[in-house]
Amino acid sequence: MILILVPDTRLDSPEYKQLLGHLANFSGISTRVHTEVGTEQTLTEIYLIGNTKVLSIEDVNSLPCVDRVVRVSEEYRVLGRHKNDDRPTHFDYNGVRFGQDTLNVFAGLCAVDTIEHVEMMMKALRDQGQVCTRMGAYKPRTSPYSFQGHGKTCLPYVFDVAGKYGIKVIAMEITHESHLEEIRNALYQTGNATGVMLQIGTRNTQNFELLKIVGRQQNFPVLIKRGFGITLDESLNAAEYLASEGNRKVVFGLRGMKTNMGDPHRNFVDFSHVPVVRRLTRMPVCVDPSHSVGTRASSPDGILDVMHVTAQGVIAGANMVLVDFHPAPSKALVDGPQALLMKELPQFLEDIQIAREAYEKRVALTARYREI
Repeated sequence: MILILVPDTRLDSPEYKQLLGHLANFSGISTRVHTEVGTEQTLTEIYLIGNTKVLSIEDVNSLPCVDRVVRVSEEYRVLGRHKNDDRPTHFDYNGVRFGQDTLNVFAGLCAVDTIEHVEMMMKALRDQGQVCTRMGAYKPRTSPYSFQGHGKTCLPYVFDVAGKYGIKVIAMEITHESHLEEIRNALYQTGNATGVMLQIGTRNTQNFELLKIVGRQQNFPVLIKRGFGITLDESLNAAEYLASEGNRKVVFGLRGMKTNMGDPHRNFVDFSHVPVVRRLTRMPVCVDPSHSVGTRASSPDGILDVMHVTAQGVIAGANMVLVDFHPAPSKALVDGPQALLMKELPQFLEDIQIAREAYEKRVALTARYREI
């Protein structure tokens, strides 16, 4: 059961202390408090953990400070959608809104290689009206001899260039808790020129200690990718780890399943789960067509598989796209064969807009027929 308190409830107020006194009398039920400080108001939620079926919603709703009560009906207690749950399905970060009703494109370098390539990418994004990108500084690789990323040495110039071109959010994977501090320090050194959305990659989806550490910080939102060899339920519970520790600014990423059933694509594309994740949770959903497809192959119509797959995700309601571009794919240090070309960026963005408009028309069509 979730108690949503009246906005701007002070935790030192007599009413709040009276509420905690009532809750302490509930046998076998523990509480967890989450406070979200927004630009206009502060919202506090109290999670009641235990056998809450014996509690009356009407009685709990009458307690001091309580605005409304949500009875948890699914396993995903914090991020899940529950009956009569009108909590928001969006969050704001560094001037950008992420929600189940928005669409953001994160085109960029899978791995940062040179400052020249970083600048070329960000300038091209700025020229196309984009404010988000992906830039990999830390790269977990299957082979210990493969390029592992430039790490903290590239962060200052990546953030500086982002500020120069008005890029507000950079999606960046981390693999160790020390990377959090390195990112914080580099942002501070560059005057917080941009923002960072932390990525938990598919290999770390069940690194529960890392999930807890990342969940305890609330400075950065998190994109968590589905584990490539585990069930959707297991991956959604991994996202719940983040939220249960306090960070509810979570985006769920679909990036394909590791199986040869997807051949000749790199992974089996799982974008049919976009509406499933949106139905089960309040998280925005991201699709990663580059790592799903893994090549620059095209169909007889001339459209690249990456673009076809992206459209499939967007037309199903995806809220974010994470895609690889590179000024010189043949020189890329990671995943060059799957990177799109700079000259293809305008087409890619226009193609996404076509798919998004088709999705919106489908939503309107459904709404119209429901009224009949």
